[in-house]
Amino acid sequence: MGKPTDIRLTEVRGWTSDFAYRAPIKFGGRVVNDATLYHVEVSVETASGRRARGLGSMPLGNVWAWPSNRLDATTTLSVLRELADRYVQSASNLSSTAHPLDLCRELSGQYGAIAGRLAQERSIGEPIPALAQLVAASPLEAALFDAQGKALGVNSYDLLGSEFVSHDLSSDLTDDFRGEYLDRYARREPVARMPLYHLVGALDPLTPAEIAQPVDDGLPESLDAWIQANGLTHLKIKLNGDELAWDVDRVASVERVAAEVQASRGVAEWFYSVDFNERCQDVQYVLDFLTHLRERSPAALERIQYIEQPTHRDLKGHMENRMHEAAKIKPVVIDESLVDLESLLLAQELGYSGVALKACKGHREALLMGAAAQKYGMFLCVQDLTCVGYSFLHSASIAARVPTVAAIEGNGRQYCPAGNRGWEERYPGMFDIHGGTVPTESLVGPGLFGAESVES
Repeated sequence: MGKPTDIRLTEVRGWTSDFAYRAPIKFGGRVVNDATLYHVEVSVETASGRRARGLGSMPLGNVWAWPSNRLDATTTLSVLRELADRYVQSASNLSSTAHPLDLCRELSGQYGAIAGRLAQERSIGEPIPALAQLVAASPLEAALFDAQGKALGVNSYDLLGSEFVSHDLSSDLTDDFRGEYLDRYARREPVARMPLYHLVGALDPLTPAEIAQPVDDGLPESLDAWIQANGLTHLKIKLNGDELAWDVDRVASVERVAAEVQASRGVAEWFYSVDFNERCQDVQYVLDFLTHLRERSPAALERIQYIEQPTHRDLKGHMENRMHEAAKIKPVVIDESLVDLESLLLAQELGYSGVALKACKGHREALLMGAAAQKYGMFLCVQDLTCVGYSFLHSASIAARVPTVAAIEGNGRQYCPAGNRGWEERYPGMFDIHGGTVPTESLVGPGLFGAESVES
């Protein structure tokens, strides 16, 4: 039976905005210089007659979500933009009145077919990946959750219990979750402050001596300056995955620079994560990396909190990539591989010990995978997509509400600060970092986090 708090979609629109990066970012062997954000605004009415608008926004992230070997980035971006448009058009035909969890489940049942038709019409010669489909749909899904909260005048994370949701988690997960609802796996209040993971990209200078072309925009331009300016204690290091000596040297170099700056600040404890972006040929590369790093810089190895997606995202196609031995040393998490519950369970079978949640895979997906990871005792982290403005706040809200997540990654302020304009004043401290943390206690209010508008 339905609930009086269920919503019906009455209007939906989508649009894009483009931003140039202040500096390029390199990951997975590819360089990115700009971002296209897709925004969605929906109007809804509850079963009891209350109305509101909801918002969603996300970088399309085609280079990460669709790293094609035969299609250029311009083509994949164009296709993803059209796919997002088509998801919005599909949503306009939605007549159901239900909780956003159920509406998103209904919509997601059409994602594959819509993507298949688009790929055929555009004659692109390859399917649109499931990960890319999730990214294209994520702003629409976020807008629905945001709208319900605003219509009811409460935070969206407070609308996840049995009094608001008609089906328990066994409908979306497994019988292990019978009788359980997402309110069991999400906080009613956000964590007050969370450490920020700062990205150290493969092209990023570590010291002023390495700056080849100064940006001269007033922001820090080398790692030592960023640590000093933001008081950073968490660094995410992008690695190549196919150059062992370079990867080991990169982490050791980051440790050398960080140790000097932290000593000057009187800081004794800080942390790293390392991200291979699925470039390692096999788990032996990871084990060799850890062995050589222990020899080169044992302090750096000790500071690593987790290893992210070392081998190919296609788990079924690479069943030989078992992470059991590496996971005995450090948590190993899937990122690109995580697209549904099946992929999470397969990753666990293959020895992965953690998962990376991302707002760009859909708000419903993040909540469900966060619940599954908690149930099965897996390490949890929340990762970025160079999210800016609304999308970063959305990502941070997930990190602050899902138990066991220790930090939030956010690199939009590093590479694309133009996308944060208009948001810094409304959320002080979320984009201008002090003490290495973000004040996630501010992410309250009706909807996902109380935001009022996205510029169109």
